[in-house]
Amino acid sequence: MVFVNRSVPLENIKCYGFDMDYTLADIIYPSPIHSSLCLSLHNHIHPWLSLPPFHPNLSSLLSGLVFDTMYGNLLKVDSNGNILLCSHGFTFLKRDKIQDYYPNNFIQRGNTDRFYILNTLFNLSETYLDGCLVDLFTRCSRYENCQKGFKHGDLFMSFRSMFQDVRDAMDYVHDTGSLKESTLRNLDKYVVRDVNLPVLLTRIKEVAKVFLATNSDYNYTEVSCQCCMMKRVLGNKLPFILINISIYFFLKYPKKPWRTFFDLVVVDTRKPLFFAEGTVLRQVDTNTGKLRIGTYTGELQHGTVYSGGSSDIVCELLDVKGKDILYVGDHIFGDILKSKKRQGWKTFLVVPELAKELQVWTEKNHLFEELKHLDIFLAELYKHLDSSCRECPDITAIQTRMKVVTYRMDLSYGQMGSLLRSGSRQTLFASQLMRYADLYSSTCINLLHYPFSYLFRAPPVLVSPTSDIPVIITRTCISSCIKSLAEMTMKKHFFLMLSRCPMSPRGIITPLTSLHLSSLFWIKSRR
Repeated sequence: MVFVNRSVPLENIKCYGFDMDYTLADIIYPSPIHSSLCLSLHNHIHPWLSLPPFHPNLSSLLSGLVFDTMYGNLLKVDSNGNILLCSHGFTFLKRDKIQDYYPNNFIQRGNTDRFYILNTLFNLSETYLDGCLVDLFTRCSRYENCQKGFKHGDLFMSFRSMFQDVRDAMDYVHDTGSLKESTLRNLDKYVVRDVNLPVLLTRIKEVAKVFLATNSDYNYTEVSCQCCMMKRVLGNKLPFILINISIYFFLKYPKKPWRTFFDLVVVDTRKPLFFAEGTVLRQVDTNTGKLRIGTYTGELQHGTVYSGGSSDIVCELLDVKGKDILYVGDHIFGDILKSKKRQGWKTFLVVPELAKELQVWTEKNHLFEELKHLDIFLAELYKHLDSSCRECPDITAIQTRMKVVTYRMDLSYGQMGSLLRSGSRQTLFASQLMRYADLYSSTCINLLHYPFSYLFRAPPVLVSPTSDIPVIITRTCISSCIKSLAEMTMKKHFFLMLSRCPMSPRGIITPLTSLHLSSLFWIKSRR
């Protein structure tokens, strides 16, 4: 299933771009196994510090968490910076303790010098290491716990310095290639092979141009892509029809080199710099993996691998404009935000955790329904009240029940709750996803289920949920809008149906209302 934030007509897309890790190459970085690999590499860099083994309860860490470098806390916040969850090491703090650190239960997330957003799947191992260190020194009797760090005799170690050490160590692991080397030695352990990937790329190339833009070097890209697209391993969990498609493809295209699936391959792109001024474009010697001397200024040569460059150079080589490109990536900042804001590309965000989100939502749908009904019931209590009323309805029981249901919902996803929301409140990650990703799904392979003439159409809403400006909609405002709609359509029953739509007690359109409005607009357009 592919979800839509903004309408994208695929028939207008002339070029598809792909990132590699987590997008084409489904590498199991978030797994306990790979996190243990990162931990062992970290210990090799810092032999003086022996970290504890992987903590199984933190295997459900989320993308989009915020690390407070002043107090050493991991925070889950909403789009406005309101705190939803807070942990110090492996210990989750209660509300009164949270208010000791943050009196308004709020952070200024724009203060990037203090608050670091761990936005990507690459950050999950780093998030775990930060929690490990804070928990280790908090429990160690030799160190005195201070508000902003730990003290041992005349030595003071701040949370900021600990966080920076982890950042430097992770950068070292990536920059030196030691993590990739360990991954390449154990591809069967870390890489998920999907036999439908070559099928998807072949079908796309029949109707549009295709390019690969990755930050990885050529040697790593070569081995990873061969592993993903050349191994013929049929998973027993694949749907029967997809297995048949894959068998047909491999019989028709035996031993097809991976570079032939792309019109252009660019490695060492250094995103997000790639979407700005970029770097020097050079050709790669595919026999040695080394770069050729000089800047490449010629036309596109099929089968050639390039290094560096920029998004403008890609558009020039492929003879396409920004609006003609749909770029598929997993990095909310490096892939999606920058390509959207600087180049105007259409964007498709791969969110692997979405599979679990949908599974829990299906299994625990009764909790979502209960929360929805509680919100409607709360709205009914205020239905006939206005500013002249001096009575105050008792909503204590409803609020208590809402907290219980929200807590049960969050636990269904794991210790940190849902990636996208807490109760009816969207997380920071969800707000970024809705703002910058036109489309999103758990895997790009889901595009196989749609024709390339398909219109991904976003439902019309009265107020955009991605707006930066908080908008309050009063019942009078809704009634006025409904009357205008009724006059335009001359359908009296249409007016009555809309006027029954439930509203939240805060005067905001509830999710249920948005669904009502979307479906009714659809009915109107069909008549």
